[in-house]
Amino acid sequence: MKLTDEPTMDKIDDYNNNETPEKRRTIRLIIGGLVLMAVVSAFIKYQFNTVSDYIGTESSPGIELNHK
Repeated sequence: MKLTDEPTMDKIDDYNNNETPEKRRTIRLIIGGLVLMAVVSAFIKYQFNTVSDYIGTESSPGIELNHK
């Protein structure tokens, strides 16, 4: 049984580098935006990568792992 209503691969506009320049530009903008967002989020994560919840002092430094 052969389907006659199905388009062939050559009729699909994105097949074999036949996409429009608008689609190429849109895809490049999306990929560039995602890469830029990843770089910005990595920069923010790197800059604020400090742990500030330490409550120990010099006289009482906190949890001691080596018990006698």
